[in-house]
Amino acid sequence: MTEHASAADLALLRAAFGADRAGSSRTPPLGRGGVRAFEAEHGIVLPEPYRTFVAEICDGFSDGPPHHGLIPAAALPADWGAGRPGQVLAEPFPLSAAWLWDDDPRPEEEVEALLDRVFHHGSIVLGTDGCGMYWHLVVSGPRRGEIWLITGEGAVPYRAPDGGSAGEPGFAGWVARWAAGLPWWSE
Repeated sequence: MTEHASAADLALLRAAFGADRAGSSRTPPLGRGGVRAFEAEHGIVLPEPYRTFVAEICDGFSDGPPHHGLIPAAALPADWGAGRPGQVLAEPFPLSAAWLWDDDPRPEEEVEALLDRVFHHGSIVLGTDGCGMYWHLVVSGPRRGEIWLITGEGAVPYRAPDGGSAGEPGFAGWVARWAAGLPWWSE
């Protein structure tokens, strides 16, 4: 993963979250100091270009992506659940491949323990498409910088609808697909 946002990624993000989106509201950017404070508090360094995005462009956007909007880096969606713990960002994200837990043959206690780590370790929640479908940005571990969809049934890394890796599978590629009005997945 790159540790510097490319000029092309930043141009794409600035255009996608531009002032010309009527009816949209944005959370002000954190600034470089705010990002460094967030990172120090959580023991991580946010992956680029998301890091520059929340520092310079905005830290939340009501119009998406995803369907119910991009939430601030330190926030959790309204439907996250009051009794559910927050994120432990410095712990590595535990998956390296898609996982459907209903089909997992391991004992239920083992599955539940891993499931808890999938939802709460090594990723920030970008937002929700509703119905318990959460988009996460992995911030620690081998999958750092990837976008994952985590639902009540399973977890899958974001890929282009053709099944291949989306030329830009990270935050910029995910936003580019939304900005172009393209579906996340093909049927």
